[in-house]
Amino acid sequence: MDGRDLVRSVKAVGTAGVSQGLRTVRAAWRRKRADASGLPARGAERARVPGPVREVEPGPGGGVLRFARSELRVLVAANGAVFWGWDGAGPEPSYALAGRCPEPDPRAVLEPDKEGGWRVVAERVTVVVSRHGAVEVLTPGGVVLRRDLPPRWWEPVGGGTARWMQRSEVAADARFFGLGGRAGGPRLRGGAYRLWNSDPGRPFGPGDDPLYLTMPVQVVVADAATHLVFHDTSWDGRVTLREGEEGAGSGHDRAGTCELRMDGGPLRCWVVVGTPARVLHAWASLTGAPALPPAWALGHHHAPWGFGGEQEVRRLVAGYQERGLPLDAVHLGFDRHDGHRAFGVDKERFPKLPQLAADLRRDGVRLVSAVYAGVGAVPGDDVYDSGTAEDAFVRDASGRVVRGVGRTGEVVFPDFTSARVRRWWGGLYEERLVQGFSGFWHDGNEPTSVTAFGEPTLPRSARHALEGRGGDHREAHNVYALCMAGAAHEGLEELAPGERPFVFSRSGWAGLQRYGGTWSGDVATGWPGLRASLSLVMGLGLCGVPYSGPDVGGFDGVPSAELYLRWFQLGAYLPLFRTHASARAGRREPWEFGAEVLEHARVALLARRRLSPYLMTLAHLARRTGAPYVRPVWWSAPEDRALRDCEDAFLLGDCLLVAPVLHPGADRRAVQLPRGHWYDTATGRPYEGPAQVLVDAPLSRIPVLVRAGAVIPVRGDDGGLELEVWAPARGRTGAGLVVPDGGDGHHQPEIERYVSRWEGDRVVVEREGEDGMGVPAHPVRVRGLGEV
Repeated sequence: MDGRDLVRSVKAVGTAGVSQGLRTVRAAWRRKRADASGLPARGAERARVPGPVREVEPGPGGGVLRFARSELRVLVAANGAVFWGWDGAGPEPSYALAGRCPEPDPRAVLEPDKEGGWRVVAERVTVVVSRHGAVEVLTPGGVVLRRDLPPRWWEPVGGGTARWMQRSEVAADARFFGLGGRAGGPRLRGGAYRLWNSDPGRPFGPGDDPLYLTMPVQVVVADAATHLVFHDTSWDGRVTLREGEEGAGSGHDRAGTCELRMDGGPLRCWVVVGTPARVLHAWASLTGAPALPPAWALGHHHAPWGFGGEQEVRRLVAGYQERGLPLDAVHLGFDRHDGHRAFGVDKERFPKLPQLAADLRRDGVRLVSAVYAGVGAVPGDDVYDSGTAEDAFVRDASGRVVRGVGRTGEVVFPDFTSARVRRWWGGLYEERLVQGFSGFWHDGNEPTSVTAFGEPTLPRSARHALEGRGGDHREAHNVYALCMAGAAHEGLEELAPGERPFVFSRSGWAGLQRYGGTWSGDVATGWPGLRASLSLVMGLGLCGVPYSGPDVGGFDGVPSAELYLRWFQLGAYLPLFRTHASARAGRREPWEFGAEVLEHARVALLARRRLSPYLMTLAHLARRTGAPYVRPVWWSAPEDRALRDCEDAFLLGDCLLVAPVLHPGADRRAVQLPRGHWYDTATGRPYEGPAQVLVDAPLSRIPVLVRAGAVIPVRGDDGGLELEVWAPARGRTGAGLVVPDGGDGHHQPEIERYVSRWEGDRVVVEREGEDGMGVPAHPVRVRGLGEV
């Protein structure tokens, strides 16, 4: 038990009651003892570097280079991605990959290079390996994007897992993004970032790191090109970044640097080079297409925490209906659970839950249930008993089932790294479906260190199946929640084959998007928390997880009316739009903040409802291309340095630019525009980019600008789909994509492509087809005509 555990345990005593706190302290001591006996002592270590190259064996897409003290496997895949692995590491097995490793590119050949090195030349990238093991990634034109220095290992003399370090250099103008959900982003400046999924133990802000969902995925944007690098190892590690500087010291550039130190696991990585769109497309082809949410999941959600039972839920829904406010889902959290039961519901507070769910569904409102990783260790409980019979729970090095402290007492932990256990767990969701739940959010599933809430945790020495390979929690920790999400998604596909599973998880790892999405977790109430919310969504999108959003208003505390409204307005343009309330912090329904806030929130909710066809189109495009809904403003122009440094605005798809208000008292704000003609959607005023412009931001709205020529699918007054077209600049054309969606099911509708252009004094909109241009399939409304 280290000092951090002790401090958190003391907090638990003060906040969760003496008995719960004592259980937490005892659990921490048990973990410490288990690790002391179950993990080998490090002892003396021997350092190793690759040494000079001795032998080369060309193969499909690359080959193997054998050095004096290691070997390097290089592969260029048919999708343009580059893989290399040291010490014989191959692409598989991997929890990140959606399937088998892509086929090699037969055109890529390993051939001699200058000074005793070797290179692989492919269509989109060239990889050069020096005679001592440095690896360079170059553009087809020969510009160096990344240079990995020869790695270094530290191996225990007595045997065991080696830790390793990889230092890399990037261009002086490069900017770093990614590494999962980071509150201090989206641009990652100099500093250290840990790769270990963690609950910070308190509501977090921009200075807190790590958080619930970390990934060894970096997106590096430079003038020459964008590249994504993924180090495929799930062990604990730390990334230290330093941005470069042009003209630093006698006019010479200082390269940007990245140092990655890992406690174990294979040293292997994937690199993808190209435009941001091409990079994310290739990344999705490796790690899996994002899951398609049901249409209702793109609406407005509300999560009341600690406010009673069925009557409170009915009161909440009635409040929205009486005021004419859209509401699509209500989330029921752990306060609704039946004691220790992982899948139970408190029957005293919810005596007729199926009837409640049916009544709400008739009104267009779905119920979403929280599910926790820890299972109450209570003999007689159905889940605990069936899990025990299945031998589903994680054991320690001595073979005993590991017990931790959950919110309601002692808990045990399913081993989600076992396919057999995942099948068992996936079948348990049947009970929730029968009760009427339509979606699920996974909470407390890092699992992490002891917190003030007594979250469940596992010792590092705990044993896991790891798909039959066997190993311990040092390797399984970061993928634990990913595997839990996979169990839920696959189970729901079998239990309700005609419906799209809706799962989002607080924790996860690379590849989470193929099972669902995530949310911010316990973000602190305050303006810094609001800014951290946007950072998380943008960073996760660049790591391949397009569906995410924050708890609007923050997790704790009482937001001011202005803060709540500005957070609400931002949330209306994010993929997951979820307001959060708790008994400790007070109610968070819009009408609780006064008549003015209510009316402004109504405008935001109706704008969200009106954009629902556009959001559904973005969901389909994310599934097919990997492009996130929320994109940095540099998405289409990464070479624009002013855009690369813009962190307080974002693109929603290709058409909209959203500039939230992130500071108190603001009624105007500066907006950095990409190249092109833009309109303010509220006033119709035109702007020309690239430029920084000052835009009005009254309390009633946040600035939302639209690209000239955009064709946007929106919901019309009659509830049907119509096309909102913004007049293109004179002499130019515009375009837009529409994916009509039935709301649920697995049918993939056809993508409709539209073009807007001037014809004399009017704007014409036509649909592209195999036989040429045709009439639009939906009603058209043209805006911006008077401003061109």
